[in-house]
Amino acid sequence: MTAFQILPVAAAAAMGLFVLALLLRSGPALWQVPAVASALFAAYSLYAVASGGPTGFWTEHTRNAWGVQIWFDLLLAVAVALALLMPRARAQGMRVWPWTALVLGTGCIGLTAMMARLMYLEDATA
Repeated sequence: MTAFQILPVAAAAAMGLFVLALLLRSGPALWQVPAVASALFAAYSLYAVASGGPTGFWTEHTRNAWGVQIWFDLLLAVAVALALLMPRARAQGMRVWPWTALVLGTGCIGLTAMMARLMYLEDATA
């Protein structure tokens, strides 16, 4: 198996463990999981940009019906997640406009960073 075959499976397993940890709410430092995920995804994204160019993702999303469907799915998922995080972020005193700009510019890199910050603030006030 190649790295391109292994990485998606490993990422799915990591996401499953994170969701399970969220459901169980085990540990006050759970915010570190999305923080690390954001950093790792940013690093991998830099690799992707270096190897495929800054607009390489667009070629993949316009290649065929599946590519467009995946693009729609990503847009919907990020929009829903951002809409769900915004009220909680405001309640913790986070300024949502800079975070929204980060999410719009970086997608899930910014979204997971925002989630990490929000979880940190919620744990600090709990």
